[in-house]
Amino acid sequence: MLNLRHILPVFAAVLVSCSAIKSIPGENPETGVSQQLASYRKATVSKVHYQLELDIPTQKEEKIGALEKISFQLKSKKYPLQLDFREDPAKLKRITVNGVPIELLHVNEHIVIGTKYLKPGENVVDLEFTAGDGALNRNSDYLYTLFVPDRARTVFPCFDQPDLKAVYTLTLKVPADWKAIANGTLKDSTLTGSRKTYRFKTSDTISTYLFAFAAGKFKSAKGEMDHLQANFLYRETDTAKINHSLHEVFKIHGSSLKFLEDWTAIPYPFQKFDFVSIPDFQFGGMEHVGAIQYKESALFLDAGATKDQWNSRNNLIAHETAHMWFGDLVTMNWFTDVWMKEVFANFMADKSTEALTGKEVFDLKFLVDHFPAAYGVDRSIGANPIRQDLTNLKDAGTLYGNIIYHKAPIMMRQLERLMGKEKFQQGVREYLKKFANGNASWPDLIAILDKYADADLQEWNKVWVNDTGRPLVDYTLEQKDGKISKFNIQQKAEYGKGKIWPQLFEISLHYPGAVKELTVNLNASAVELKEAIGMEVPLFVQFNSSGQGYGLWPVDRGMFKQLYAISKPLDRASAYISLYENMLTGRSVKPAELLSLFTEGLDKEKEELNLKLISGYLSTIFWEFTDEKGRSAQSAALEQALWKAMIQQPSANHKKILFKTYQDIFLSKDAAAQLNKIWKERKAPEGLKLSEDDYTALAFSLALRAQDNSAILQEQLSRISNEDRRKRFEFIMPAVSSDLAARDAFFKRLELKANRAKESNVGVALYYLHHPLRQATSVKYLPKSLEMLSEIQTTGDIFFPQNWLSAIFSNYQSKEAVQIVTDFLKANPDYNPKLKAKILQSVDYLYRAERLLNK
Repeated sequence: MLNLRHILPVFAAVLVSCSAIKSIPGENPETGVSQQLASYRKATVSKVHYQLELDIPTQKEEKIGALEKISFQLKSKKYPLQLDFREDPAKLKRITVNGVPIELLHVNEHIVIGTKYLKPGENVVDLEFTAGDGALNRNSDYLYTLFVPDRARTVFPCFDQPDLKAVYTLTLKVPADWKAIANGTLKDSTLTGSRKTYRFKTSDTISTYLFAFAAGKFKSAKGEMDHLQANFLYRETDTAKINHSLHEVFKIHGSSLKFLEDWTAIPYPFQKFDFVSIPDFQFGGMEHVGAIQYKESALFLDAGATKDQWNSRNNLIAHETAHMWFGDLVTMNWFTDVWMKEVFANFMADKSTEALTGKEVFDLKFLVDHFPAAYGVDRSIGANPIRQDLTNLKDAGTLYGNIIYHKAPIMMRQLERLMGKEKFQQGVREYLKKFANGNASWPDLIAILDKYADADLQEWNKVWVNDTGRPLVDYTLEQKDGKISKFNIQQKAEYGKGKIWPQLFEISLHYPGAVKELTVNLNASAVELKEAIGMEVPLFVQFNSSGQGYGLWPVDRGMFKQLYAISKPLDRASAYISLYENMLTGRSVKPAELLSLFTEGLDKEKEELNLKLISGYLSTIFWEFTDEKGRSAQSAALEQALWKAMIQQPSANHKKILFKTYQDIFLSKDAAAQLNKIWKERKAPEGLKLSEDDYTALAFSLALRAQDNSAILQEQLSRISNEDRRKRFEFIMPAVSSDLAARDAFFKRLELKANRAKESNVGVALYYLHHPLRQATSVKYLPKSLEMLSEIQTTGDIFFPQNWLSAIFSNYQSKEAVQIVTDFLKANPDYNPKLKAKILQSVDYLYRAERLLNK
């Protein structure tokens, strides 16, 4: 029972207004974790040790009992001290400070400890409470923590800020048939009846967002990774995927570890390296020290996986492994610099791939992976800079997105090229050694790199890191007697004025049977390419042929007829991206023309990543930038071209890419009958391998086009034996249902947080709910979806707001949808600016489609 003397003071505390005059640090903290509070605690608190014991019942509906001991050094007791706890204060049963029971004072998500209970030097706080469920991700027979960026405080009282690193001693009491993994090495375990107790050794020094554990009914495997051994927990039941993946997963980890140890000159810095795969995990992975979490479907691939899927797995593993040095060993001071750990994780993952595959493969993969995603945000009027301000950690989730994951690696590669690889590496090594086991900021790193660079990195930093957007590049080519007499290149900001992006990139001049590539140093608003003067006028000019420059590049229409004759896959990929980006701006090429041009390449493009790129562009142009009348007119020819190309392409992976595109765009009755036969008989076209997941996706595509799809959905459900995948399918089914009432009810259920727990499944369901074939009935959901966004940001994980918006708005093109967004923004002039930016980023295609289709 909870003693009333611990509760009564809460009522008075809760009435204190957090909107009063800004207080002295510690006396009246604002909701969340403010930068002011974090700075004060960093200056006052040190040597933090959390000892935490959790008693996890078999039934997820039952509460989790918790005991906690927090010890820390206190420099001064001038002001009260706060522990962050974003939970109902009634969950706190007992609190003792330095052996003295105290009354509970819970103010604006903080437990406030008065100065009379504190002392300079070591302090100990003991608590008994019911753990919060907010970030425990409880399922029927497993759970896992996910505390990034500030969600540790939703489970247990703590100093939830990245620069107050601590050590953790964890004890878990769980059902006897559960396995468990945590940051620290397992010390021992004991079995008592139907319960098992896991005791873990004290962890390495880490931030609260990196503290983690997972427990449940998992299978386990051990594997060698270079000189380390890892434990791997998983729930996958498909033996083909397991047999095809386990060895590869350990092997990729080993290669990544070896590369990073060599590149950083720092041995793996933590006590162990284990990982766990989670069904329907919210992210691709999360870099918890000693207990990395992965989305299960990203690790377990079958023999029919495409190169894109293989590359994604390689990158994901390399990314999370790189975090052990970049983010975990050296952590940002504040989430303003969260992008630093992400850019280095992506950048180093790319570099480790280059070491294995060679430069040509690396260059192509880097281009295809990063540039379309970065442009997707940076071309919008809601674009955000790489480095963003943050005053309170409660808004830290809004910082995440494709700018920090994709533009930042492009920026970093330009920086490395500007400095030179050796000097760049020397600077980064100095940074890692100087701040090991501590925290640092981007200015700290820039100051070190500046010592090794010839250029002024502070000035360079302003436009690349602290500002938004990309340059719009154009050129003037003059000729005389068949020779180039002038070649001038200009740049200006796509939006705004006065900015220039200093960068190095390549231009290729294409001649019959030959290509001449020139390097351009675009360090001003206009530069003269003197090397080109006197050269013969080419058939066409291709900008950014090496795929390293960043901007909206001009396209030479002379390239169109020669597009698939360009010999290098990298050059072709760069051309495809430039064509698509120009189409979006209404420059050089229109949607229908580009659709036709890319269709020509379906049987000509032999590089798998490029085929994936243009087939993806085809689908987007077809659904987003072609109206209903145009789709009806073009669908038959596009279906035929895709099927013909699929038959002609020799590679199974090429066939699969084209089959999936065919499955995505088909409209005709003949195509529906053909695909229904494949699904019904579970017999793929010759040379094509389809997995259970592929047949599930096919069932959804058929269901979208069926007047009554209940039989299709029930039949596919009956085929799925894996419990986790069955639950996923059951969740998505009503969003795909041909019954409008079922779809309405599904959307209504999303208003409750509990029904949004599996965020990745919500995103898939919303995609089908708002599919172009369903938009006549789904457009009515848009106003409420926008109204819910602020709650989505507050209650969901870091990627959920963007995934929520993208899944909803990705294919709308109507004036009605534009008006709904316009009305919402007009009605909310003081809306959270970072969330408003997310909206503007997500509706960029909507705005462009409405303009392009109504010209």
